[in-house]
Amino acid sequence: MKHKLILTFSLLCSLTFFGQEETHVFSLQEAIDYALEHNRSSINATRDIEAAEKQKRETTATGLPQIDATVDYQNFLKQQVTPVDFDGDGVYEEFVLGQPQSLTATATATQKIFDGSYLVGLQSAKVYLEISQNAKVKTDLEVRQAVINAYVNVLFSEEALEILNKNLAVLQKNLEETTKIFENGLEEEESVEQLQITLSGIESQLNNTKRLKTLAYQMFNITLGIDLNSNTTLTDDLAILTEENMDLGILQADENIENTIDFKIAKNDMVSKELLLKLEKSKFLPTLNAFINAGYAGYNDEFGFLRGDQQWFGSSLFGLSLKVPIFSSGMRMASTQRARINYEKAQTDLTEIEQQLKLQIASAKSDYQLAMEEYENKKKNLNLAERIETKNETKFFEGVGSSFELRQAQTQLYTAQEEYLQAMMQVINTKAELETALNTVLIN
Repeated sequence: MKHKLILTFSLLCSLTFFGQEETHVFSLQEAIDYALEHNRSSINATRDIEAAEKQKRETTATGLPQIDATVDYQNFLKQQVTPVDFDGDGVYEEFVLGQPQSLTATATATQKIFDGSYLVGLQSAKVYLEISQNAKVKTDLEVRQAVINAYVNVLFSEEALEILNKNLAVLQKNLEETTKIFENGLEEEESVEQLQITLSGIESQLNNTKRLKTLAYQMFNITLGIDLNSNTTLTDDLAILTEENMDLGILQADENIENTIDFKIAKNDMVSKELLLKLEKSKFLPTLNAFINAGYAGYNDEFGFLRGDQQWFGSSLFGLSLKVPIFSSGMRMASTQRARINYEKAQTDLTEIEQQLKLQIASAKSDYQLAMEEYENKKKNLNLAERIETKNETKFFEGVGSSFELRQAQTQLYTAQEEYLQAMMQVINTKAELETALNTVLIN
C-alpha cells in the first residue's frame, strides 16, 4: 500500500510539472532579439534570402556545361514496308528495312558560348539577392518597432491597472466615510451619490483595462512568435524606459536618405527595371551554343539487348548552333520601348520616394520632439492634479468643500494620470518610429 501511495504521488507530481506552462521573461532588448529570430515574418524573410541564393546559383548554372542522357527503346508492332522496282518493269517487290526492335543510348553535352540574356540573368540574380536582403532588413525594422509598441502597450495596461486599483481603493474608503457621515446627518445624500457615480466609472474602466491587458499580452506574444496564451513577464519599467528614450541627440542624426532601407528598396526596383530593359535589348543579339553527343545503338528481331553477344554501333557528333533574330514584325522593338518606359517610371519613383523620405524623417523628428515636450508637460500636470485632489479631499472631509468640487478634482486627476501614461508611451513609440525611418537600431 505504501509503495502504491508513493507511485501515485510521484505520478501526480509529474503531471503537475508537465502541466505547467513555460513562462517567458523579457526585457525590451531581449524581446527584440527574440522576435528577430522567432517572429514568423522575420523567419520567412530569412527563407527568402536562402531562396534568392539558390536562384542565383540556378541562374549561374544555366551558363555552365549541361549533360543529358537518353535511352530509347522501340518495338515495331508492324514494320513499314518499302516497295522497290528492281527491273523497271513496273513489278515491285516489298521489303522491310531494319529490324523490329532497337535500343539507343545517347549522351549530349551543351555549352552556351554567347547569349546576351544569360549575362543579364546573372546580373538579375545578384540584384534579386540584394532585394531579398534589403527586404529582410525592412522586415526586421518593422518587427523591432512592432515589438516596442507591443511591449509598451503591455506596460501601459499594467500601470493603468495599478493606478485604477489605487484610485478604486481610495474611492471606496471615501465612500465608506461619507456614507457614515451622511447616516449621522452631517452630510447631504448628494455627496454619497457623487462618490458612487465616480466609483462606478472607475470600476467600469478597471474591468475594461483588465480585458485590454489580456489582449496586449496576446498581441505581444504573437509579435514575438510565441504561443498566443503563453505566460509572459516583462522586466522593464515604463517610467524608466521613458527616461532612457529621452534623447535629443537623435534629432541631430544624419539624414542621408541613401542609407535608409526604403530608398535602397526603391533603388533595387529601378535597377530591376534597367535590367529588364537590357534583357529586351539582348533579344536583338544572336545566340551561339556548342554541343557534342555520343551514343550506341543496337538492333534485334527479338528483345536480346542484355546478352553479351549483342552487337552495338557507336556514333558521335559535334556541332554549333547559331540563332540570329531577323524579323519579328516590330514585337521586339515594342517590348524594348515598353521596358524603357517602365525604367523611366522607376527613376521618377526613386526621386519621389527620396522626397517623401525626407518629409517622413522630418515629420518623425517633429513628432518625437512633441512627444518629449508633452511628456514633461503631462508630468507637471499630474503633480498639480494630485495636489488639487488632495486639497479638495481635505476640504470636503473638513466640511468646507462640496462633493461636486471633490468629484471634479478626482476626475481631473484621473484624466491627468491617463494622459501621463499615454505621454510616456508616445515618447517610446515615436522614438522607435524615428529610428525606423532613419534605419538605426536600439543600442543598450
